Amino acid sequence: MTSTIAPEGRRLLRVEARNAQTPIERKPTWLRTRAVVSETYEEVRGMVRAKKLHTVCAEANCPNVYECWNDREASFLIGGEMCTRRCDFCDIATGRPTTYDEDEPRRVAASVAEMRLRYATVTGVARDDRPDGGAWLYAEVARQIHAQLPGCGVELLVPDFRGNRDALEEVFSSRPEVFAHNLETVPRIFHRIRPAFSYERSLSVLEQASDAGLLTKSNLILGMGETRQETEDAIHALVGHKVDILTITQYMRPSKLHHPIDRWVKPQEFVELAAFAQQEGIPAVMSGPMVRSSYRSGLLWSRAMKAKGRPIPAQMAALAQEGTARQEAASLIARGLAGDEPTDVTPRA
Repeated sequence: MTSTIAPEGRRLLRVEARNAQTPIERKPTWLRTRAVVSETYEEVRGMVRAKKLHTVCAEANCPNVYECWNDREASFLIGGEMCTRRCDFCDIATGRPTTYDEDEPRRVAASVAEMRLRYATVTGVARDDRPDGGAWLYAEVARQIHAQLPGCGVELLVPDFRGNRDALEEVFSSRPEVFAHNLETVPRIFHRIRPAFSYERSLSVLEQASDAGLLTKSNLILGMGETRQETEDAIHALVGHKVDILTITQYMRPSKLHHPIDRWVKPQEFVELAAFAQQEGIPAVMSGPMVRSSYRSGLLWSRAMKAKGRPIPAQMAALAQEGTARQEAASLIARGLAGDEPTDVTPRA
């Protein structure tokens, strides 16, 4: 620990004090987005405000909320506000876990039904204080959503549960449309970025989900110090562990206490990596600087289903209609945001 004090009054960790020595970086022009407000978006937003529903989309001020809500997709955070692990890129607070709320699955499902969503992504904090790591909570949310709103797709974005097979089986038993667990980065820098996780264990968790008959999904973040070859090697590893869906995104530093940005990755490189991943055998890939792991999840699910030759249930057919995906790198390039400016990481003015 150091004697430096964080804004909330606690002492900084050594890694945070080291990170703080690097000023916040100025974003390039292709990382700007434009709000496109539709009638459906206004309807969903009005419902969220009137019913005081809680979504990651609104509470984290996600810039992609306009697109996702327009297609009736949304993300929810469960398990409390404090995570028992600390990742150097993540903005969720680490600390003593809050109360474990066994009624939360019912309330989240009620929110999903109120919003009349077509696809819901459910993620949460790590709960290493629980014997099952919080696995029941994730599984029960999926079961409740399927019960309260039949035909709504459910994606569970879960931690690794420290590889606990019983915990994983609990989540598998809820049969989400997609089982997601994010690898995030490459082996060389993995321990610094995700000290409480294991690269090999994360890959194993994904393969176990695939072997249980679930569609699997993962995410890679660029700009934290990895090389292009290391990224391609990580994609190879995900292919080898039977991942069906992959998102690739640019790291954006939440605060000066977080890991500094190593580089800004141009849209063209995202296009190339998406093509590489699909050539290597990942059926559905979405890649772009502002793509996030939950961005257009329903659309990605439908792409994976079609690529694997699996029938899409009639009540979920609307998800198979190609909607907007403005943050895909190919879309950015088509709109003239090719990233022609220099990509040196410079401090924000």
